[in-house]
Amino acid sequence: MTQRVAVIDYGMGNLYSVASAMEHVGAAEVIVGHDHDAIRAADRVIFPGVGGIRDCMTAIRDLGCDALLDQALRVDKKPVLAICVGMQALMTRSEENGGVSCLDTIPGEVVFFGEHHRDAAGERLKVPHMGWNRVAPTAAHPLWHGIEPGARFYFVHSYHVVPHDPGLRAAHFEYGVTGCAAIARDNLFATQFHPEKSHEAGLQLLKNFLTWDGTCS
Repeated sequence: MTQRVAVIDYGMGNLYSVASAMEHVGAAEVIVGHDHDAIRAADRVIFPGVGGIRDCMTAIRDLGCDALLDQALRVDKKPVLAICVGMQALMTRSEENGGVSCLDTIPGEVVFFGEHHRDAAGERLKVPHMGWNRVAPTAAHPLWHGIEPGARFYFVHSYHVVPHDPGLRAAHFEYGVTGCAAIARDNLFATQFHPEKSHEAGLQLLKNFLTWDGTCS
């Protein structure tokens, strides 16, 4: 089956590393942009992002990417993968930049680790949380197929999401808090980590996304 993947581009993030990884795992065509017709024609959609949430949200709204995402999720009901700040943008509000209203696709907050973040033993933890960390799935999902529980993924973030419904958490990480590493709801899967930078485990997750039918079973 031909698989066309659209990577929504709102000017924030290394989108071509995502596109390259998708091509590596077998996508027949990868479109990077925000053209509404091209994204509607795709079979599945990726919503990535890096950088400050205020600038991200401004660009998302100015370019109509909020409408594109809503179309893919609610109307066309395509499989959608959100990555890093793309995941944070789905929440109701972020503490970053003095407080920013986000898309409210998933009710919840994006909260700061803190200036003096510490582990349970009182040891200082660096913020941003940057590098490899173990991810523990908390619910069965097709995107975890072939990935060992506790596999390491690559993180870069100073803020983490707290969904209002804890049942939406699909995985967690430990970094002074038990943080939400992934969220799953219907045809949406979102990760705080970067699968495109996470070597074998990340490529396996992207390969799973390429064949996922958009259901959680």
